[in-house]
Order: sequence, then C-alpha cells, then structure tokens
Amino acid sequence: MNSRLRLVLAMSLVALIAMTAGCSTIFGGISDETLDQNETYDDLRDRDADVVISIDGSDGLLESNSFRAVYDLNDTDELSLYRSSFYREEALDIEAVRYWYPNGTEVTGSNLSVDQGRSSTTIRVPDGNGSVAFRGEADSKTFQLPAFVSGSYEVLLPEGHRTDNFFFGNVNPNGYERETIDDREHLYWEENDRAISIRFFLSRDIPLFAGLVGVATLIGGTGIAYYYRRVKQLQKQREEMGLDVELEDDSDGGPPPGMP
Repeated sequence: MNSRLRLVLAMSLVALIAMTAGCSTIFGGISDETLDQNETYDDLRDRDADVVISIDGSDGLLESNSFRAVYDLNDTDELSLYRSSFYREEALDIEAVRYWYPNGTEVTGSNLSVDQGRSSTTIRVPDGNGSVAFRGEADSKTFQLPAFVSGSYEVLLPEGHRTDNFFFGNVNPNGYERETIDDREHLYWEENDRAISIRFFLSRDIPLFAGLVGVATLIGGTGIAYYYRRVKQLQKQREEMGLDVELEDDSDGGPPPGMP
C-alpha cells in the first residue's frame, strides 16, 4: 500500500470518527449534569391536576424564559417529548429532570433512561404510576406545548400576566376555567388531550397602551383640525381674490361670465 493511499485512508478514518462523535453529541442524549440540575417542584406536586405547568417569573417580569412541568403518568412508563414546528416535530430540550415512585421516593434524571433524538426526547421510568418533572424553555409572551398525556391540566401564568383581553390574550383549547390567585392567573382543564397554546400579556401594559392610543388620537385629531382650518382659510382667501369663479354652462356659445 503506497503512502498516498495510506494517507487517504487515515484521513477518511479521522473524518468518520469526527462525524460519529458529532452525531453522538447531537442525538446521543442529555448530559447527567443537565439532567440533575437543581430545581424545586414541590409547589406543583401539591396541586390536584394530572399535569401542572408553571411559566415562571417574578414581579410581573420573566426572570428567564422557562417553564416547569410535573406529569402524573397514570400507568405510562414512557414519555415522548417534542415541539411541533411548521415543518416538523423537534425534540424538546429539557433539564432538571426528576422522577417520584408512587411511594414518594425521588430519583434524579441521570438515574433514568433519557434519550434525545432528532424528533423527540424520550424519558423511560421504572414505574408507570409515578410522576416525572422537568424544566424547559418558554417564550416571553406565548406558550405552546403538546399534550403528552391525557387528563386534567393546570397552567400557571407568570405573576402579573393575563389572557383575558381579546386583543392581547388567547387560550386554546376551549373548555377551560380561569382564576387569579396571588396575582397569578391559573387556567384549568378538567380533561384535555390536545396541544395547549397560550398568548398572554403583562396586565400593567394595558393602561400604558391605552394612554399611548389616547395621546396618538389627540395629536392626530389636533393635526386634522389644524389642516382643516388652513384649508378653509385658503378657500376663503381664494374666493375673496376671485380665483374660485365657477363656470356656468356656456352651451349657447356666449362669452364667459364677466366678459362683455
């Protein structure tokens, strides 16, 4: 084997190893450090719904674009997590994963089977009657997530945010109840198996927006009134100068008005 062929084969082997390593990094799973990150879910586990999702924030402002979710699995030992885009389904990035056995024993995410592929992130648990929790990314004014399990749902909006304005808020699917507790809006579905889509707004932005609209309307009205007066003044000046003389029907062939 000549030196050139050996060089080509060596380079091909290096490229193959690099590609394999890259694929493993992208699709091989989530690191133990990410799965075991610190997070608190006690406030969500104490609620009655099968699925409780909290879009987190503080003083009406989002500290970070994230949400926490707790799922009572109800005889489900595998959870496939994804988000649907316009073109395809993409794996949901998760962190701070926890699992609780039916007896309450807690297990961190690194002790579970968590695999991330191109189209989904799969969590497999040892007992399908336990609960699983994780943290994920969320947008600042919208939230969308498929219904990974069927059952009752509760979604907590960030503090100071609302969905009850027709122009700025929207909730799907219908059939929900809305309640505000300690300045946080809660949305409840007694039974749901459809993707949840929420558009919300900061409640204190509504008076500000109304004020801006009022100022814009006042400025616009003042400008229109000013130009209307100017047009009327110019029209009056033209009439006084005789520049706005209307021509009558001269079908008889006579001279224009004012001419002998």
